[in-house]
Amino acid sequence: MASNGPLAGVRILEFGGIGPGPFAAMLLGDMGADVVRIDRPNAPHETMLARGKRSIALDMKAPDDKRIAAELAQQADILIEGFRPGVMERLGFGPEGMLKTNPKLVYGRMTGWGQHGPLAQAAGHDLNYIALSGALHAIGPKDGPPVPPLNLVGDFGGGSLYLVMGLLAALTHARATGEGQIVDAAMTDGAISLMGLFYGLRSEDRWADARQSNFLDGAAPFYRCYQCSDDKWVSIAAIEPQFWAELRQRLSLSDPLFDAQHDQRRWPEISAKLEAIFLNRSRDEWRTLLEGSDVCFAPVLSMTEAPQHPHNRSRGSFTHDLQANVAPRFSVTAGQNPLPPPQTDADRDSILKDWLG
Repeated sequence: MASNGPLAGVRILEFGGIGPGPFAAMLLGDMGADVVRIDRPNAPHETMLARGKRSIALDMKAPDDKRIAAELAQQADILIEGFRPGVMERLGFGPEGMLKTNPKLVYGRMTGWGQHGPLAQAAGHDLNYIALSGALHAIGPKDGPPVPPLNLVGDFGGGSLYLVMGLLAALTHARATGEGQIVDAAMTDGAISLMGLFYGLRSEDRWADARQSNFLDGAAPFYRCYQCSDDKWVSIAAIEPQFWAELRQRLSLSDPLFDAQHDQRRWPEISAKLEAIFLNRSRDEWRTLLEGSDVCFAPVLSMTEAPQHPHNRSRGSFTHDLQANVAPRFSVTAGQNPLPPPQTDADRDSILKDWLG
């Protein structure tokens, strides 16, 4: 499939699944790769995570369909699967066999717990994986339960993005040496990696092992959200002293109490005063006063509101149908707007022609 993105010419074979594997393949497709997704026959129509891909339906228990899948794998630069350990081996598509027939293949495996370890065969979801990493424990109110941060930290942050990074690193190696390899991406590993800064701070006794007790978890008055008179919210992230000074100047905070920005003993008192101040105006009134300044301010927008914000509109951050646009952006290989998600098996003829001749 023709493309002028930075990954133009890269062929990716995705064994259809859910969540982080499809998202990783979608991101690579956004970069211009030709992503062929093997779907189960009569599988439901996939939504946003299938954009930019082509679909072929194959029954992996039927000999003819398995032959087609094997031939496609021989032509792929990258293979992505997201099943429990052992499933691909039982299907006859484990990495050892695939690398024998296609030595340059980068074989990406996306799981929650990883390919080995005591929990490798257990079912789980994003929430469980980030619970094991320490990330979930750190998020939420001090006197309340841990708060699930959607499924951004495990599935997409610790899973998809680390898989994409690993696949591209292994692809670079394969193109330089002719040697493919397996990329074992576990969401637990990725989430722990994302927590690296905080484990570092913890090892230095600069981070309390309790929710809402630190400078980046909602305890600090200079890094949190405040409610406005219209029950909407704004975010303040005035960490550095010059930004805190800007906030003080714009809000006329002359009280010496605000000199104690980093005195944790004074944080509750400072927060209470700021809470009362922000309740005096609506969110839009605060936007007029603070947005675009060095206060480090942004309104807390809903998913309905975010596509309409002037900054997002100016950058084209959303497509016409409210999908997130391609990110990041490239100065030379800009690519094109991603194609809409295909119907299952919609591209069989073009896939067989383009990949197998």
